[in-house]
Amino acid sequence: MPHDPQPETGHSAGSLNPVLVTVTRGSMVESGHRGAAVIADRNGKVVAHWGNFERPVYPRSAIKPVQAIPLIESGAAEALAVTDAEIALACSSHNAEPDHVERVRAWLARIGCPETALACGARPPMGAEAAAGLIRDGIEPGPVHNPCSGKHAGFLSTAHYKGEPLDGYTQLTHPVQQRLLGVIEQMTGQDLGTAPWARDGCAIPTFGISLGGLAVAMARFADPADLPERRIAAVLRIRRAWGGHPHLVAGSGRFDTKAMQAAAGRALVKTGAEGVFCACLPGEGLGIALKIDDGATRASEAAMAALLRETGVLDDEELTAAGLGPVTPITTWSRLPAGEIRPADGFPN
Repeated sequence: MPHDPQPETGHSAGSLNPVLVTVTRGSMVESGHRGAAVIADRNGKVVAHWGNFERPVYPRSAIKPVQAIPLIESGAAEALAVTDAEIALACSSHNAEPDHVERVRAWLARIGCPETALACGARPPMGAEAAAGLIRDGIEPGPVHNPCSGKHAGFLSTAHYKGEPLDGYTQLTHPVQQRLLGVIEQMTGQDLGTAPWARDGCAIPTFGISLGGLAVAMARFADPADLPERRIAAVLRIRRAWGGHPHLVAGSGRFDTKAMQAAAGRALVKTGAEGVFCACLPGEGLGIALKIDDGATRASEAAMAALLRETGVLDDEELTAAGLGPVTPITTWSRLPAGEIRPADGFPN
């Protein structure tokens, strides 16, 4: 079992990752975002890399498609008539727009779980319009508005189906989390028995995993041929739901949704907190994982857009039409041109 969380030290001298994304203002680089990225196949062969992709990171919500595997593999999804839309929500970090919230509520009601069973915690919607709507209507946000409520509905479904306690399902020792730990180890190819771990924002354990391991897990979604038959079926079902419902995976205006809509099945992407991003490329049999050291979303999105272009999944015209960058204009408050967020020299641009 993974050991108790311990404080981690920062990057040691001489081990800094390269700058992957720069922010310019006028003719000068004003800021830079360091990070690491890797593209790999299911066997762990590294196709391309930048920075230290072997250093462990917390994958945060970028690993949610992997965490959805037990929902299918256990038989819970079939027994409880879980739909593809609900599986997409299990993979999501949603905006808590009305369709997200209504679907999670209907799912919980169908399996006989009250909203209070969600242990992800109450928080305002991630989507600005959804958050403003609650304020306007005088509604206090609840756990169903948490961007992880779909994932937690999946955990509750599996526990309910297997007759396990619903209370305490976020604890590392609970069968739900032990099952997840085994699946994550198998998909990433990493032994997490001594890995650092901590609480994610939604209270479940998150484990220190290398970017290389995350890329391998995504590549196994892209090309699951070497997985056991039952897992192949689970991965293909999740992949269908993940790519088939891009709005449910994130929401209006979000990078994940826009990228998957533009890619039309050629890429499935998933963001995580603190600058983590993963992608599965089914046509190429490849996985992508990246982490921006300072956790900046603006940089992780620019880096992922650059890698989607580098792999040929999206071209310049498609990226521009979807408003994805990888070069994003910076304007003044009065909308005058001021600079750009763009991939740094030496990173795909």
